[in-house]
Amino acid sequence: MPFTFKQCFADDGTLIEGLFEILPKVFTDSRGYFFECYSQKDFNAAGLNVDFVQDNQSRSGKGVLRGLHFQKNYPQGKLVRVFQGEVFDVAVDIRHGSASYGKWHGVVLSEKEKNQFYIPPGFAHGFLVLSETCVFTYKCTDFYHPEDEGGIIWNDPAIGIKWPNLGMDYILSEKDKKLSTLEQMG
Repeated sequence: MPFTFKQCFADDGTLIEGLFEILPKVFTDSRGYFFECYSQKDFNAAGLNVDFVQDNQSRSGKGVLRGLHFQKNYPQGKLVRVFQGEVFDVAVDIRHGSASYGKWHGVVLSEKEKNQFYIPPGFAHGFLVLSETCVFTYKCTDFYHPEDEGGIIWNDPAIGIKWPNLGMDYILSEKDKKLSTLEQMG
């Protein structure tokens, strides 16, 4: 199989069901490299039976923090990766009734490692750019519905995400600065 699927755990060791870091098999030689980013057959064999309907891409500079975002009624599963640069990527379980509700997992995604993060529907998602610039791409299992947006403030103390210290203030959109805590969402 050209992928390794690693299950993800919260800081306290709780398994976060459905969340995976995915490591592709990279073939390199004097010409450069080749790897598969996605294979429906291999993902299905790993139990990730998803249908992607939309691809997105963003470019950001160092210190930009995007998130924590989700859709309320049309939750999206996401397969995220970094095309250029490096980010600290975070998923927070917001599935009511889940054993890992309110728990988070973070992973450094980078152009060098070519690793990916599969975030199933029912999670809030965000990332912090660690490199000077970053091109971030992701596949979604549902379409974007702007009227359905939700979000959790990036520094919610009840969640306690351990964001990397970059020695600078993070750069957030005005909208992201005003997001609620998980508790305020209900």
